[in-house]
Amino acid sequence: MEQVRVTDVAALIESFGPDSRPVLLDVREPWEVQAAALTVPGARTVCIPMREVPQRLAELDPAQPVLGLCHHGMRSLQVVAFLERAGHARVYNVAGGIDAWAREVDASVPLY
Repeated sequence: MEQVRVTDVAALIESFGPDSRPVLLDVREPWEVQAAALTVPGARTVCIPMREVPQRLAELDPAQPVLGLCHHGMRSLQVVAFLERAGHARVYNVAGGIDAWAREVDASVPLY
């Protein structure tokens, strides 16, 4: 598993090429996603709260790159480690989460 800085997410997505569109796995609770949703060009966003990931694992293709995202990066770190143990080869944790995204990439994303 790799940590990726929010400022490096776009370059990472681009490095996958057009045939390997990654999933931005948002593991925050629904109220958090509603408070500060995030769409990243080149990635397909899937929202699965952390506690539901084990039951909904079949919704994620192990061959597809996954970028885990939460509020500050700790829940997504745990989920990304879980995915790695479950056989996902290309998993990345978005370090600092949506909070870092709002502070360093896009100030229009609300802080909460």
